[in-house]
Amino acid sequence: MLMAHPAVLKDLVEQYETLRALHAETGTDQARRRMDDAAYTLCVSTGTRDVDTALSTAYQRLPGPGGRTRWQGQWQG
Repeated sequence: MLMAHPAVLKDLVEQYETLRALHAETGTDQARRRMDDAAYTLCVSTGTRDVDTALSTAYQRLPGPGGRTRWQGQWQG
């Protein structure tokens, strides 16, 4: 299976997290649609079917010495 470059995954993760925060703050339908689109793209890019697995998979591909800790519902580190 082809997987997106780590730089692309990093951008997708950041985009999803930003949109998730925006949706939590505003609760608008537009924010929800944009968040869902980002989640879908992240899933396709990682070959997964749900956003939590996609985020975990993306994390495993992200470089970083001693960087982030393992995905547990939110990024840490």
